[in-house]
Amino acid sequence: MYLAKVIGTIWATRKYESVTGYKMQFIQPIDSSLKKYGDPIIALDTVGAGPGEIVMYVTASEAVIPLDVDMAPVDASIVGIIDSINSPHS
Repeated sequence: MYLAKVIGTIWATRKYESVTGYKMQFIQPIDSSLKKYGDPIIALDTVGAGPGEIVMYVTASEAVIPLDVDMAPVDASIVGIIDSINSPHS
């Protein structure tokens, strides 16, 4: 699992059938000090996150596990909203 900050919502008038009903969020990967790293990505939102929230996300084949379908063309899924981070680096 990785950390990210939701920086926007993607609106699509047409989606692959198995992801209908899920929001697509634009997320910026971050480290435990909340510093961004890498490029933003699009992730399917399975928990109702919104812009500005810190989230956990999974990638690769694990991104399909939180969905209620067996297969879907998903590379990243948001699986949790972070309330706080306790880190010796913060």
